[in-house]
Amino acid sequence: MNLYYLAAAAGEAPVNEFGFMKAMEEGGPVAWSILTVMIIMSVGSFYILFTKLFEQNKVFKQYEAVRTQFWRAASLKEAATKLEKDSAWRQIADDAVKAQEEHGKMTDALESHDYMHGSLQRSEDSINYVLSGGLPFLASVGATAPFIGLLGTVIGIYRALINIGIEGSASIDKVAGPVGEALIMTAIGLLVAVPAVLAFNWLQSRNRRIAEMLSGFSTDILAYINSNGAVKPAVTAAPAAKPAQPAAPKKA
Repeated sequence: MNLYYLAAAAGEAPVNEFGFMKAMEEGGPVAWSILTVMIIMSVGSFYILFTKLFEQNKVFKQYEAVRTQFWRAASLKEAATKLEKDSAWRQIADDAVKAQEEHGKMTDALESHDYMHGSLQRSEDSINYVLSGGLPFLASVGATAPFIGLLGTVIGIYRALINIGIEGSASIDKVAGPVGEALIMTAIGLLVAVPAVLAFNWLQSRNRRIAEMLSGFSTDILAYINSNGAVKPAVTAAPAAKPAQPAAPKKA
């Protein structure tokens, strides 16, 4: 009879007490608090990534109207109306029109040029400021997430050492939980930090490209105004529309 119970006990699957949830339970409120902060950082990073990417793509797409329509207009004021409202390019064009209207009030030619150049520069700076919104958060997450994970690692190792001191032996069942918690916190910190750093660098490089395009657009507008429309970029032809496909013949 005893042999039967021993065989039955041996046939039972061992209970797995080592896993993510078990390690977090070992960590207690501190581990859960750190995990919550990491989740907030990660969600915020991906939210900023997708929203800024959408915003940048919209600016790039709106630039097509500048290349194909803006410089075809007879005047700067008319050209501004060809751009999409509330766009970065429309803002610069509207500010240029306003500066042009106030241009004649300047008695000194040098002061007039500096005023117009400064007006366009302020417009560029305000647009670049909006485009850079959210990037400091990504930089902060990339810089601090590994250290927050390291805090959980230090606490986990400390708890493992406490268990060793209390039990008087470094048995695996006493230190596996705290050490597992420590390793998990390190991994989570890296998983949060690496995407944030990559997203920051990518979005920053795209913002620099947009800043260059805005600066070139402002320079072209300034040259157009100072030359009374004689100097302007070559107009890019609009993409040809695809020919309509002939309708399929109807069956008799």
